[in-house]
Amino acid sequence: MKIDTISSQPVIEAERFVLRPVRRSDAGLLNLYAGDLRVARFTRSIPHPLPPGATEAFIERARNPARSEDVWVMDGADHGLSEVLGTIALDRMERDQSEIGYWVAPAFWNTGIASEAVNALLAANPQNANTVFAEVFQDNPGSARVLTNAGFEYIGDAEAFSVARNAQVGTWTYLKKLG
Repeated sequence: MKIDTISSQPVIEAERFVLRPVRRSDAGLLNLYAGDLRVARFTRSIPHPLPPGATEAFIERARNPARSEDVWVMDGADHGLSEVLGTIALDRMERDQSEIGYWVAPAFWNTGIASEAVNALLAANPQNANTVFAEVFQDNPGSARVLTNAGFEYIGDAEAFSVARNAQVGTWTYLKKLG
């Protein structure tokens, strides 16, 4: 019997789901949702089409004790929702800063899942960040609303490379002071 050990990363309660560390058993649903162009095109790092082994490599990076980025799965199984609704992550930066990133499976878009996840993660502040940054592609106003509704302030425009689009894409950058 193989036991799937979960890292020391905290489980964070939200109203309709929990944010929990990534498990190897999440591979199927993560592959399904992250492999959807509607998800991949709004991220910097998810390729499309998703190559074989990409999901498993992501899971191993998320579970690596030496990681700089903590990744949580939005797990609604205990509330009658999918075991994987999406993911949310905090990447450690210098000077008590973090960068937040998230995606939600298309079946759960426009349901408040992203807002609930962002607010729960900010309230828990598991990396003890004083400042949290975020960026969204300019053609994704829904994610921009999630951030502004969570109290993030717009600080400027930039560009980031999207692997799925194989192109530089305009971004809006945000920050939120926590400390």
